Amino acid sequence: MKKFRFLLYAVLCLNLVELNAQQDLSKLSWSKVANSMPEEWYSTEQAVQIADTVLAYQTEIGGWTKNTGFHKKINQKEMAKVRKSGIGATFDNGATVTEMRYLAKIYKFHEDAKYKEAFLKAFNYILEAQYDNGGWPQFYPVRPSKSVSYSGCITFNDNAYVNVMYLLKDIYENNPCFAALNLDNKVRQQARTAFDKGVKCILDTQIVVDGKKTVWCAQHDQYTLKPAKARAYELPSFSGAESVNIALLLMSIDNPTSDIIASVKGAVEWFDTHKIADMKYERYRDEKGERNARLIPAAGVNVWARFYDLETGKPFFCDRDGVKKSSIDDLGKERRGGYSWYTSSPEKVLKTYSKWIKRNHL
Repeated sequence: MKKFRFLLYAVLCLNLVELNAQQDLSKLSWSKVANSMPEEWYSTEQAVQIADTVLAYQTEIGGWTKNTGFHKKINQKEMAKVRKSGIGATFDNGATVTEMRYLAKIYKFHEDAKYKEAFLKAFNYILEAQYDNGGWPQFYPVRPSKSVSYSGCITFNDNAYVNVMYLLKDIYENNPCFAALNLDNKVRQQARTAFDKGVKCILDTQIVVDGKKTVWCAQHDQYTLKPAKARAYELPSFSGAESVNIALLLMSIDNPTSDIIASVKGAVEWFDTHKIADMKYERYRDEKGERNARLIPAAGVNVWARFYDLETGKPFFCDRDGVKKSSIDDLGKERRGGYSWYTSSPEKVLKTYSKWIKRNHL
């Protein structure tokens, strides 16, 4: 019995040593480190050191820059400029939301007030960045260059908007992921108010054709709420990709209103009628090792185009000249292989719909 206890103790000690050892994180993405490490890792000194780096590079306005690996070496001079100006703080590519969720994980094990203060500063940044109509821009403050004027648009692209909404939902519902922060009722109510405004903006931006609700564009004008252009090859459209997580977000809301129900039904009908049956999207390397893409027959498989024309309802594709093409095969190799033109993700909406109908007794 004593021998067994000794062995158990030795194993526990070994695990503790391994846990606290500096792990090589260089090959991991920041998203992986921030969200998906073993729960115990967030208690380690290594995790705390990274959290302190996250704090050091929080912009003065409260948000964070995108595509920044806080677990890797950072260009301090460039980041100092960004931090002071605030320009570069964004919700794009998971920025700000990812850092907030990471700090909450750290605070669970290390209840240092500075982590909670940084979280709340970022929360106030979200509130400040929200438009009166309920939407959020891609960047706040909006980037000043005319070439990226779309950064002020209400941005569904790359789930920027939806990521913020799920964060707010977790806060006002007092999700266990934020329980350690012990957020007060004022913060939770502010989160609920911002979330409800966000839902209203989603409903207001949904594209309506001949009285029928459809889906959304990847970005909408912050003033008119109409579908808007982003990069040269990202023209106003029905979005077969970004609309997916918007619909799933609406389906996640308990006791949906009649407006939310109508919105979901409209989106589901659009997805169902615009699927491309028995085809598969394949991205591959050609004989020269260059990226390429194509549609190939595949029985029982459905795909959706990323962009559908607002007038014809048919898929379209663009090179960097912004001229619409009717087929991916008409694109130059650079854009054909360098961008994601089709998606199968709407399948999840169609599969979730029947459960949603049953859950809400519709």
